[in-house]
Amino acid sequence: MDLTFLGAAGTVTGSRFLVSHNGYRLLVDCGLFQGLKQLRKRNWAPFPVDPARIDEIILTHAHLDHTGYLPVLVRDGFRGSVHCTPATADLCGILLPDSGYLQEEEAARANRYGYTKHKPALPLYTREDAERALERLSLVPLRHITETAGGMRFRFDRAGHILGSATVVLEGERTIAFSGDLGRMRDPLMKSPERIRAADYLVLESTYGDRAHPREDPGDVLAQAINRTVARGGVIIIPSFAVGRAQSVLYQLAVLRARNEIPRIPIYIDSPMAADATRLFQAHADEHRLSTPQIVAMSQTARITNSADESKALDRDNDPKIIISASGMATGGRVLFHLARFAPDPRNTVLFVGYQAAGTRGAAMAAGAKAIKIHGNYVPVRAEVRVIDGMSAHADAEEILEWLGGFERPPRRTFLVHGEPAAADALRLAIQDRLGWEVHVAEHNERVEL
Repeated sequence: MDLTFLGAAGTVTGSRFLVSHNGYRLLVDCGLFQGLKQLRKRNWAPFPVDPARIDEIILTHAHLDHTGYLPVLVRDGFRGSVHCTPATADLCGILLPDSGYLQEEEAARANRYGYTKHKPALPLYTREDAERALERLSLVPLRHITETAGGMRFRFDRAGHILGSATVVLEGERTIAFSGDLGRMRDPLMKSPERIRAADYLVLESTYGDRAHPREDPGDVLAQAINRTVARGGVIIIPSFAVGRAQSVLYQLAVLRARNEIPRIPIYIDSPMAADATRLFQAHADEHRLSTPQIVAMSQTARITNSADESKALDRDNDPKIIISASGMATGGRVLFHLARFAPDPRNTVLFVGYQAAGTRGAAMAAGAKAIKIHGNYVPVRAEVRVIDGMSAHADAEEILEWLGGFERPPRRTFLVHGEPAAADALRLAIQDRLGWEVHVAEHNERVEL
């Protein structure tokens, strides 16, 4: 049995892990590379394995760095089943067509205004490609043991990262566990990740492997930033992933409003996709901690802007307001127009509420960039820029170690993925020193025999 790291090795994006056994090929996750240009270029390179020769795919969760390459693989010949939880399927039905649409729109805009070296600029895939990919989805409930076409068995355990997120335990000649993205142990929205008792090998995320999340209440930090901005007559822009972070932000805002801790300025969700994802909290109530009244309050906190014209209208005045808009790392989508409009004004605030991968506009702004490039033009950044780490959906180093404490015996080997080099190496040392496990930081395209 072989394991090849085709992505998420040395970086936090592009999750793709290939398991090969007696001619059978199974891909765990099928994500997009994001961030640095040299990473994004990998999305356009031929896939290292002929898609037609991949038998099945298992998805840990719906975020695009785990699912966003699926339309390309299906378009290029993959014809097998794509196994995922029901909530992941629902979210993919929102995320993947939107991703294709945005890529078509961005290519059209680049061609219209000429800020591209490609003649013409083309989308990586289209909305139609994404719709075809959705036809391959095969729904598997949590904790249900399923046999693959290659004779192996797998199950999903709750990972607590977003709705539908799961760890994967794959049993064959060897047992391999894939953590996926682990959620927080005591998150106010999502239930804690379930622990795994045993596996021969573990593929473990390390996004926050070199840090601890702040212990301060993220709601307090959010309230301080909002009140400070409103006092100077400013606008608050919150770049947020439509799935996961947007719902956490809405929950915190609903609580703050109920306590009268922030002024009653307008709040907008400038993402129909985020509104759709919020409604899924009702459909998958067993995966989170919120009561029905809390979901209703969260849903009613913000006004939804559905059309492009409604989105543009938000930029026509400087009145204090809160705009929550995708994407969370400011890599694309409607938030770019809001940043172009409001980032140059020092009265305003840009609040990031999740991890900012290297090479993204979000990472540049968080590091103090004085200007960012949007649609071919440089936009000055004079607004206050804040990062609220306490709202991350990823377990930090201590929470990862706490989760590892569920193993009744150590894996033969643990492979660290989905982290920048410094984070992965810090977690490697922590696991070795405190648990005595054998740990290896995976490298891109590395193949290991299990």
